[in-house]
Amino acid sequence: MSYPPDPNNPYGQPPAAPGYGYPQQAPPPPAGYGYPQAAPAYGYAPAVPPSMPGLVTTARVLLFIVGGVQAILAIIYVIIGAAAKDATNTLSRTTSSDNPFTAMGNAAAGVLIVVAVLFGLFAALSITLGAKFGKGGNTVRVITIVYGSLGALVGLLILLGAISGGTAVGLVMAFLWLAISVIWITAMCVRDGVSWFNRPRY
Repeated sequence: MSYPPDPNNPYGQPPAAPGYGYPQQAPPPPAGYGYPQAAPAYGYAPAVPPSMPGLVTTARVLLFIVGGVQAILAIIYVIIGAAAKDATNTLSRTTSSDNPFTAMGNAAAGVLIVVAVLFGLFAALSITLGAKFGKGGNTVRVITIVYGSLGALVGLLILLGAISGGTAVGLVMAFLWLAISVIWITAMCVRDGVSWFNRPRY
């Protein structure tokens, strides 16, 4: 015959805890205890364009076109300058050395060669900038802004000269060059353009 355990007996077995035979589970920790809390989002990082934005692509195409035209003009001026130099040499052999046309011919040939070199340098710059748009960083963007600003200044000078001279061709060239320069500057300053050139590169 068994008797119930006496709770006051110091030699008896202690009463079994509720759920004896099963491990007791600790209460869940309070919310956020032991885990880093995500910082509240006060804003979003600027989205990086997955591909080159449209206005930036337009500026790039215009750089290639302008560079090609500048290269063609450089070749034309070299040919004209060489022809002028050759004509001057022929004139100097058939006339006296102090002929004023000889000096004028040499000066004109020198100016044409200098202009050809300038067009060649600008052509190289335009094409190089356009080629760097794919992988270039913020330096390419800043140089393009400076280049566009100088182009806009040249366009304004051409416009003033065309207005004073009354030439329609000059007006068209001035407005065209101003429009191209404004597109270059705008494409580099809008948010998509800034994000494109400041995007992370791995």
